[in-house]
Amino acid sequence: MKRISIIGSGNVGANAAFFIVEKGIADVTLFDTKEGVPEGNALDIMEAAPIRTYRSTVNGAKSFDEIRGSDVVMLAAGSVRKPGMMREDLLEENLQVVKQWSTRVSELAPESTVIVMTEPVDLLTTVFTRESGMKREQILGIGGVLDSTRLVFAISRDLGVSPENVSALVIGQHGSEMIGLAKYSCVSGIPVLNLMLPEQFESMVNEVRNAGDFIVEMAKRSSAYYAPSAAAAEVADAVCRNTRRILSLSQVLEGEYGVEGIALSVPTVVGERGASRIFLPQLSEPQKDQFVRSAEKMLEKLGRKSS
Repeated sequence: MKRISIIGSGNVGANAAFFIVEKGIADVTLFDTKEGVPEGNALDIMEAAPIRTYRSTVNGAKSFDEIRGSDVVMLAAGSVRKPGMMREDLLEENLQVVKQWSTRVSELAPESTVIVMTEPVDLLTTVFTRESGMKREQILGIGGVLDSTRLVFAISRDLGVSPENVSALVIGQHGSEMIGLAKYSCVSGIPVLNLMLPEQFESMVNEVRNAGDFIVEMAKRSSAYYAPSAAAAEVADAVCRNTRRILSLSQVLEGEYGVEGIALSVPTVVGERGASRIFLPQLSEPQKDQFVRSAEKMLEKLGRKSS
């Protein structure tokens, strides 16, 4: 069975482990710098195994060296947002965390596919790729697949249909700059704009852009973690089972839409070696301008933090 190591055993990391074993995707190794946390969370999950009939295992690591040779490494370490904070506010706090673990992962699991969950996910996917020296195809951020999942939920809710019949595509930067593509969103093959007004679709896109902020403000304590963990588990499933699913994932671009050197989400074929192919949806000029402007802002922000 494949093995997934998760760096960070808080809400996001522990729930990712839970979703992975629920689906029987792989065996999981949980790691955290806080002594006892990974072992405790692993035990808690595994005590559900007799009821849930798990075929996968979760183990807590006492040493980071235990991630050696992992097929997938998931990065969930770092600070999380508090009420009033934006994703970008976490860059300074989490930058050194990602730099530290990127070097270690490249040493211990150089052939792994890395799934970045730590916020701000696009900027830190970029940092991980730069610092690790690993191929861009190996480093994938969950921003687009999470936003697409949220948009699917919003469409299914408002139309009163099953989410299984809805597909939606989101690209670009995770959060306020994300781009929802009505042209590539449908319900059982029917274009979504045949079923609702453009204004209604755009309202849903705005809802998704602000979903993380809304959850933080409502919960009054920390960032969302159920949906991000489930999204990360879906990416892990595509890698471990080589499903070649197309998921909108953040990776460092190399000329796509004229953007280079920064990670943004685009539709990606995902298999056992990470990203194998990128598809580029046709964008309107305003959408392309928004995509490029977002990349320029991110490069500027990352340049200031790195200098």
